[in-house]
Amino acid sequence: MTSRRSKRPTDAELEILGILWGEGPSTVREVHGILEQHRPTGYTTALKTMQIMAEKGLVERDETQRTHVYSAKLDRAQAQKSFINNMVDTVFGGSSKSLVMRALEADDVTAEDVAEIRKVIEEFDSRGR
Repeated sequence: MTSRRSKRPTDAELEILGILWGEGPSTVREVHGILEQHRPTGYTTALKTMQIMAEKGLVERDETQRTHVYSAKLDRAQAQKSFINNMVDTVFGGSSKSLVMRALEADDVTAEDVAEIRKVIEEFDSRGR
């Protein structure tokens, strides 16, 4: 039977994916320990969330050991691109320009950030896109 759950990660799932991207394959206990450093989280909540993530295809579970090890199936760049595309469509009415303009108005944008963005734009232009 196919799961009817959305394949798009929830905020809690993204937090776990962030841990798996940073730490690599991990057990539920390891992920739970890191989650606990940020906010109180029950072990069973972390376990259930990771089980749901496995059903959604966001993580894979290695069951060859007694303690299951989870790893991210979705890489960070794929997740970022998917979320940006969705955000451009839903929040910015399909306008990438509006997204970039609002991002540049953020309080934490540095001169180094702007220089790096210029470099990406120059590379984009040189590819003839």
